[in-house]
Amino acid sequence: METLLLQLLLGLNWLLWGVIALMVVFLVILAIAGCFRRTPIFAPAKQFRKIAVLIPSYKEDQVILEVAADALHQDYPTGRYDVVVIADSLKPETIQVLKSMPIKVVEVKFDKSTKAKSLNFALDKLGKAYDIALVLDADNLMAANFLTLINNAFDAGFFAVQGHRVAKNMNTPVAILDAISEEINNHFFRKGYRALGLSSSLIGSGMAFDFRMYKSVMKTVDAVGGFDKHLELFFTSNRVMVEYLDDAYCYDEKVQNFETLGNQRRRWLSVQFIYLGRNALPAIRALFANGNIDYFTRTWQQAQIPRILLLGVTSIIMIVSLIFWPSVETKAWTGLWALMVIAFVLSVPRSFYNKDLFGALLHIPMGMWKMLLSLLRIKGANKTFIHTAHTSTAPHLQKRPGTGKK
Repeated sequence: METLLLQLLLGLNWLLWGVIALMVVFLVILAIAGCFRRTPIFAPAKQFRKIAVLIPSYKEDQVILEVAADALHQDYPTGRYDVVVIADSLKPETIQVLKSMPIKVVEVKFDKSTKAKSLNFALDKLGKAYDIALVLDADNLMAANFLTLINNAFDAGFFAVQGHRVAKNMNTPVAILDAISEEINNHFFRKGYRALGLSSSLIGSGMAFDFRMYKSVMKTVDAVGGFDKHLELFFTSNRVMVEYLDDAYCYDEKVQNFETLGNQRRRWLSVQFIYLGRNALPAIRALFANGNIDYFTRTWQQAQIPRILLLGVTSIIMIVSLIFWPSVETKAWTGLWALMVIAFVLSVPRSFYNKDLFGALLHIPMGMWKMLLSLLRIKGANKTFIHTAHTSTAPHLQKRPGTGKK
């Protein structure tokens, strides 16, 4: 009986190792590929497409005025883009100031607010006067050449483009960890994918689309959150290539405490599993019937557990094995852990390697714990809109690349 139990435990050990190994190898391939991705340099566009800069703003009175004013300062012809603030539950005085600015203000009111509802309402109001729809979050600031670089990519033939979203604040250890997580994802799922000839993943902001196509696809979004996943899976299933512009900077506020981080990740995880369930079988069929590797890979990505949990689980099993039963299995787990660390090291930009990074690393165990709690509380997270509030972080703003009026 004891021998049978040991064999069962050993079998479960190797089964778990195999599942995690698939996830780790997937990340290692993307990490190595991302190192070979070179930023595309497109020729200056022959025409200035009309761009709608869409900024959904739900109770974001603290940041929206700064963001709206900043968006007006692009090196793109003034008459060829409009800043459109979609005002949901903003204070009357905030709306009054917005209306005094040379922008468009679309006021919305819903019983249950979602970003997708706000965007769809605004898209209907705007009609067909635009060529490109560019989506920002209410805390995003663009580099001065952002619209120009987006337009150049569209002139090169792309219909969907993701900009490089980076941190505009790193004023707490949690914000630093969030910024590092963003850059790791940029390396894996944007640079890595494009280096392999696949579509870039979308982030949710700093992204631009052919206006008519975007308007049509958005009408099919029914999830409370995660509409970027809906778009990403739609594009890959229909073989629409999404480009990634590593030099088109969009500055995003990073969360500054673990409570906010946990709520945000809880929402993201819920969306991830919902879209995995919806697309798993269609993606497998598309792979074998049409050879659609892009769609299959993107769906497989939804099955990945968060990187920080992956690292935590592997670390714990490796340490326990080293202490209690050093064996071949221990070497296997140690090798897996080493591969994961290598993938992360390759993916973190060199500019992050400083004393602040090492201080932030001490907070990783708490981050793992919060992520685990988020996973346990995932039920129902996508039935209610979970809002991440933002604050003005201009004092911590990094130097922003880009030429123009700034």
